[in-house]
Amino acid sequence: MGKKDGAVLDALLDRFGRTFATEAGIKLADQPKPLYQLLVLATLLSARISADVAVAAARELYAAGYGTPRGMREASWQDRVDALGRGHYRRYDERTATMLGDGADLINDRWKGDLRRLRDEAKGDERRIADLLMEFPGIGPTGADIFLREVQAVWPQVAPHLDKRVLDGAGKLGLPRQARPLAELAHSGDELARLSAALVRVSRSKKSVDAVKSAAAAG
Repeated sequence: MGKKDGAVLDALLDRFGRTFATEAGIKLADQPKPLYQLLVLATLLSARISADVAVAAARELYAAGYGTPRGMREASWQDRVDALGRGHYRRYDERTATMLGDGADLINDRWKGDLRRLRDEAKGDERRIADLLMEFPGIGPTGADIFLREVQAVWPQVAPHLDKRVLDGAGKLGLPRQARPLAELAHSGDELARLSAALVRVSRSKKSVDAVKSAAAAG
């Protein structure tokens, strides 16, 4: 890693290096509950709504007891709508409440509530995992990318998962725009997930790009 890349990386992670899972209060591990919570979060982040609202809505769902497939399945549709509303996820609350209920049915019925079984069915293949994730209501290519970017912290099989949005953010900071060289800047799966989340954030904001560049130059 060059001195310049190192300074940019340090400034980037210092300012924006929190995963979306961490913001939503998920203690991510290779266990059924946090993996399911990440799937719910990816579903919420897939809508045309701010990340802050999606994270807040996820927190409300978990606090209400809907952070497991069983809890989500046993909640009434109105219960889910109300929790989403408390997180201000209102434009999509009714449709999303239905999708989350249907998704809970799918994971319970097909994978016994455990996304590790989905990963094993896919034999750890990243593309096949993405295809299976997209069978969940509300998860398209964007949602699958969100899930994979975050889960690479605990699923080394899918790392590095650095999609176009991540690489676009890297390009704006002068970091490598190719997946392998960019991944080599991270020292662990956890740091790679943090790097991915940070680059997604700066890809959306010229102000954030400028802030990172200024901090890196000053450091």
